Amino acid sequence: MYKCERETEILAWLNETEYATVEYLAKKMNISSSSIRRDLKNLEERGLVSRSYGGVRLTQTSGKHIPFSLRSHENSQQKKQIARCAVGLLSPGDVVFLDGSSSAYFVAELLPAVSGVTVITNNIDAMSCFSGFDIRAYCTGGMISEENKAVLVGGYTESFVRQIRADAVIFSVQSVAEDGSFYDCYAQEVSVRNEMLRNAKKKILLCDSSKLGKTSTFYQGCLADIDYIISDRDLKGFFRTPAPEKCILA
Repeated sequence: MYKCERETEILAWLNETEYATVEYLAKKMNISSSSIRRDLKNLEERGLVSRSYGGVRLTQTSGKHIPFSLRSHENSQQKKQIARCAVGLLSPGDVVFLDGSSSAYFVAELLPAVSGVTVITNNIDAMSCFSGFDIRAYCTGGMISEENKAVLVGGYTESFVRQIRADAVIFSVQSVAEDGSFYDCYAQEVSVRNEMLRNAKKKILLCDSSKLGKTSTFYQGCLADIDYIISDRDLKGFFRTPAPEKCILA
């Protein structure tokens, strides 16, 4: 496929979805990720697309939101490995908070195997996943986020979470900086996550390597308050400040 043909096909895919990750486009078009990145750079220079962390969208959109199937596709193999490690930290009968991140969805797929587990989540896709299994799962309620259509947020969501005491919270964020602080790009999700963190005994952060060494808009917390951080990268020596003693390499 010639370069101009690839660019035309990329634009055709984006016209359908209005957003895609590099990995998603490479798989759909059966070409290398490096070729996709070169094409996207050229399209961006021509003002046709806008690249951001994790993917690309058409410069002019009609207000569609990023589908979960595309968000979760980025680094999916790493996220699955991290999810398996996270579930391994749970015990039968645990009550678990699960946040609205795409990383948490991969945990949701594995939670039915934990005997007697109870899950509380604002993750719409996770609840849909649970409906196919014999598992005790509670939806927090709330309104659909205007920024992230796969998540429930707002005062009702926070009030529900505030009433629960959990054995563990499994969550992810947008970025983790070298000083040990971590951030997210959605303010309302930060607020819900804060309630989960406040009311959980064990705090488990999922962090694939694409999130490391970056910051985002809204401060969520620091690693000093986290019990475990699980990554597909060896975190020894990465942080400028002491990291949790329980860093796990997936």
